[in-house]
Amino acid sequence: MFFSSFFMYKQYLKKFINTNSKCLFQFILNCFFLVLIVSCETQQTEKKLLIYGSREIVEKTDENNKTFNDTIYHTISNYQFVDQDSDFVTPETFSNCIYVTDFFFTTCPSICPKMTAQMMRVYEEFEENPKVKMLSHSIDPTHDTVAVLKEYADNLGVKSEKWHFVTGTRDDIFEMGRKNYMVAVVEDENAEGGFFHGGHFILVDNHRRIRGIYDGTDSLDVNNLLNDIPILLKEVNQDLTQ
Repeated sequence: MFFSSFFMYKQYLKKFINTNSKCLFQFILNCFFLVLIVSCETQQTEKKLLIYGSREIVEKTDENNKTFNDTIYHTISNYQFVDQDSDFVTPETFSNCIYVTDFFFTTCPSICPKMTAQMMRVYEEFEENPKVKMLSHSIDPTHDTVAVLKEYADNLGVKSEKWHFVTGTRDDIFEMGRKNYMVAVVEDENAEGGFFHGGHFILVDNHRRIRGIYDGTDSLDVNNLLNDIPILLKEVNQDLTQ
């Protein structure tokens, strides 16, 4: 009985396919075009990173004397620090590049070791990409001299042209953190190591705009950073080719 029923079902299915081959072909064709349309729409709506910080709408005039509104975003101001090789580090150091930055000090007993371990992940992932660089500001310039930063970088085994450890005056470093990168930096004798600072990693684009803020002590959030860097790189490459 089972085999007889199976044979009848097989014959019916064969007849159905033969008599409905045109409909079946049209159905498959429609599915193909539907997938193609969805794919195109997905490509057109690719993720784009936000621009962080304050913004201002200003009125401008083009070459034809027509007025239009333009958005002025928060950007990192000019600076000049000295890195572990005694070289000056300025915005020009990161020209046509993106970079990840943070604030630390070499004797930090609390969050800095975790941050350094996570920064090493960024370094190792993009070590061979010259468009990605890294910048770590010491908030303890009295102790963290150029020689100390050099030893610190050497112990990590990183390339100085890739990862810059910088020092400067206390006021300049603190202001850079608070006003530019929106990172808390405070000298506090009650804090471990004498300083309190945010453990954030800041992603900056080629226009000196902040495009991402991540918890540098959280490996999952650093995963987000690792995923966002290629997205920003693609945007930068498109920008440079226009």
